[in-house]
Amino acid sequence: MSSITKGLIEALVAALGADSVRTGEAIEPRYLGDWSGQSSVNPVAVVLPRSIEGVATVMRLCHAARQSVVPQGGLTGLAGGAIPTGADICLSLERLTGIEEIDRAAATMTVLAGTTLQTVQEAAQEAGFEFALDLGARGSCQIGGNLATNAGGIRVIQSGTARDQVLGMEVVLADGSVLSSLSKMVKNNTGYDLRQLFIGSEGTLGIITRAVLRLGPRRSSRNTALCALPDYDSAVRLLRSLQARFGNEVGAFEIMWPDFFEFGVSISRTTHSPFQQAYPLYALIEHAGFVDDGGGRFAEALGVELESGVLLDAVIAQSQAETHALWEIREATAEFPVKLEPINFDVSLPIGEIGHFVDTCRQDFAARWPSHRGFFFGHIGDSNLHITVDGCSIPGVSSEDVDHVVYSLVQQYRGSISAEHGIGILKRPFLGYSRSETELTCMQAIKQALDSRGILNPGKLLP
Repeated sequence: MSSITKGLIEALVAALGADSVRTGEAIEPRYLGDWSGQSSVNPVAVVLPRSIEGVATVMRLCHAARQSVVPQGGLTGLAGGAIPTGADICLSLERLTGIEEIDRAAATMTVLAGTTLQTVQEAAQEAGFEFALDLGARGSCQIGGNLATNAGGIRVIQSGTARDQVLGMEVVLADGSVLSSLSKMVKNNTGYDLRQLFIGSEGTLGIITRAVLRLGPRRSSRNTALCALPDYDSAVRLLRSLQARFGNEVGAFEIMWPDFFEFGVSISRTTHSPFQQAYPLYALIEHAGFVDDGGGRFAEALGVELESGVLLDAVIAQSQAETHALWEIREATAEFPVKLEPINFDVSLPIGEIGHFVDTCRQDFAARWPSHRGFFFGHIGDSNLHITVDGCSIPGVSSEDVDHVVYSLVQQYRGSISAEHGIGILKRPFLGYSRSETELTCMQAIKQALDSRGILNPGKLLP
């Protein structure tokens, strides 16, 4: 450790207290990586401020020392956006927690960035509202990270991404200054909307410390069905038909190809399919409305689709236990790191092309690696497709080889290499597949303006 670095650590200890700065063997392994599973090393230090002022102090000291800083939230990311190098200081927001206010008139919640998504959801429910954002990692992921990556999740089709759930924001900039714009107003047309710069920026422009979240009215009825379909085009027809009938009461529309569905069934507690036979495609659909009719309208709509041949079969959950069992199949992704050696992809494509893309991708995989084991699933209502390839099934093939195949195909289809998981370090070499040179130049200019010394999450997002 150089004398400059040693002096910085001493200054951080003096400012935050010894219990808020960890170095060497005192750094717990959980700070070294995220769910991407990438190899990691000990950073220079991990700092855990307890307040916004503490975050600002850390950034002011690190800016003066030209010390790189990696912001960390719940560490549930899949793109390597929170992984430090041996030259970085990690700034964890795990102690910056709490719900500061629920304004019932404005239908907003002001919350500190380290608060978990599940805590926010439960507080909204208790106050008679809903917070729309929902992810499988809800119990671990933090609001700051959700915003920094513009998280999507299972209900984007109904309520939008994380970007759509926030009205105001507070951010600590690279030099330690605090940008506070904690508006509760939907209409605020006063020039540049600065909050949007930081949403999806993956901690490269500033550190989100506080947010004013939008709350919605609590829906009184949620009904879930698992549907069997003859092909992808039928899935799109079903989605549009239900939206024409119910509008934004279609809360989720999750598509599972047979490879994923069978995996999900095999690891679920029931271990058997709700259907008597296999089908070409499956859709898990949630109807979330404001009138509790016992699911009658939803069942009637599915009956119409069965008669028309758009649907081949359907199972409607009759209890919370059955609902949980159906969602357990879809949330099998939590078992990927345990059961597989996953190579994960999270891409966006024009909705009408997703079926063709899956067919082409499968054919390409089979031609290159006949033994491959691949899984396809996604939220097609918001054009999001997930792909996971089991690395164990293609020995000797690197994840980079698979990356090139998938992202080259995404580029051909004019899609996005990242739908909701961010860029991090894993997708950074491929950012040009989805962004033009002019766009990248503009992004670099924004980075230079807000972080001229390049200390915020270096090596992430931008190539």
